[in-house]
Amino acid sequence: MSKKIIFALVFFFIMSVDLAYGQGCSQCKLLAEQGAELDEASFGTNINYGILYLMIIPYILLFALFHKRIFAFFKRRFAK
Repeated sequence: MSKKIIFALVFFFIMSVDLAYGQGCSQCKLLAEQGAELDEASFGTNINYGILYLMIIPYILLFALFHKRIFAFFKRRFAK
């Protein structure tokens, strides 16, 4: 493939990811509204779980894509 096509695909992917993750704000808002009726400790726990859920998905995807490079890096780094 030419570099222009690869660049266009990467650009499109990056721009579409922003639209997909924009839904996280409504999830946090919903948890905050539901948490208003709960005690304060439960509210904080619910928000933290929502944030962790939104945060872990990109890390899982990156690990799935680059696991060979990650393992090779650690083998080189700690093989000494």
